Amino acid sequence: MQRLILLCAICLLSMACATTPPPLAGGPFADFDHHAALGDEARGARVRWGGTIVVTTPDEQETCLEIIDHPLDRLGRPRQTDQTAGRFMACAPGFFDPGVYRLGREVTVVGVLGEPRTGKIGDHTYQYPQVLAETVYLWPERIEDAWGPYYPDLFWYPYPYWYYPPYYHRW
Repeated sequence: MQRLILLCAICLLSMACATTPPPLAGGPFADFDHHAALGDEARGARVRWGGTIVVTTPDEQETCLEIIDHPLDRLGRPRQTDQTAGRFMACAPGFFDPGVYRLGREVTVVGVLGEPRTGKIGDHTYQYPQVLAETVYLWPERIEDAWGPYYPDLFWYPYPYWYYPPYYHRW
């Protein structure tokens, strides 16, 4: 009986764990850094990269996103860090609205490495690795509050009355 309970608990806990969103699952993914991705040997390699959007540029046939690279966590979401390998371009067929895919939004792209693109950042000429994106996954915006990202209203009332509703108590 105890083994059955333990087995059920393990199954429930394994289902409760977070997993990578299905569009980002799969693999294997090549482990190229941005400098190696500019070389000819990287062309056609399948990668999963992510970061924050800088510019969204829709054209007639495709939309290109300029993205500041950030390392991905175990779910494939970009980490909130200043660590970066640079910028890259992700181009996908179709129209992606620049109002939705706007500055600062987090995305993860899955695709193959194509020809690098040359562009400008200010007056600086920059060589962008280009991902020909099969999947562009826009992550939900993170909700930040003074109390933390997950339970912003949990301790709204001052101690020791945080667990009471907001009315006066009669003693």
